[in-house]
Amino acid sequence: MKKSLLASAIVFFGLQPFTLNAMSLEEAINMPHREGSSARDEYRHPLQTLEFFDVEPDMTVVEIWPGQGWYTEILAPYLKDEGKFYAAHFDEDSKIQFFHNSRAGFKAKLKQSPALYSQVHLAEFTLPDELTVDEPVDRILTFRNIHNWYMNGGGEARVEQAFKAFYEKLKPGGVLGVVEHRLPPERSAQDQEKSGYMLEKDIIRLAEAAGFKLDGKSEINSNKKDTADYEQGVWTLPPTLRLGEQDRDHYLSIGESDRMTLRFVK
Repeated sequence: MKKSLLASAIVFFGLQPFTLNAMSLEEAINMPHREGSSARDEYRHPLQTLEFFDVEPDMTVVEIWPGQGWYTEILAPYLKDEGKFYAAHFDEDSKIQFFHNSRAGFKAKLKQSPALYSQVHLAEFTLPDELTVDEPVDRILTFRNIHNWYMNGGGEARVEQAFKAFYEKLKPGGVLGVVEHRLPPERSAQDQEKSGYMLEKDIIRLAEAAGFKLDGKSEINSNKKDTADYEQGVWTLPPTLRLGEQDRDHYLSIGESDRMTLRFVK
């Protein structure tokens, strides 16, 4: 029975109101369409991560640069009935071929499964600071993107500009959730320029400069095996394995990168 009919029945018969159960995060994570993606759950911990960011099914949530949609596979069905989900992808008019191909692949993914993704709102985040979402939102989430903004000619200024754009779009009390490859704290800031790893203290400082308050830190996505000192940076580790067969078993035994998980509040 649809909710509208239930509401009418409640009024007409004087029944006690009740709430239909929304899809749980566990249910979204365990849906059959994630069979090809779930092998990475042991490194990305989606349940614990999204719970740490306090993502609820009736919220309006933005995912920044969702790539091929690993987290979209969870967030889209979770938010479909009661919430709203924006996938803020690369600029559609970008001349960067990788951006063009990634966005095209994401759009194809949405079209292949309309039952899952019909309510996904495709938006854009264009560096340094344009986020094409036209309403205040409850959550903005970014997974392993900040190093790209830092490395590609923008440095700290570009990261801070991005954070300011997110701050403007969030409702008061809204949360920015950050997961990023973590550089050991004793390392030089110069090691952020090519490695793909970032210093946690710098991310916190730049977010606070944009107006945010650090509301929590978690070791959900930490990996003590990761030494973050590889010739090909973070891409030496899985899933990229940029060195191919060279020491492949060793890097597989390390697993994916050590990651900071930070919750900021407006």
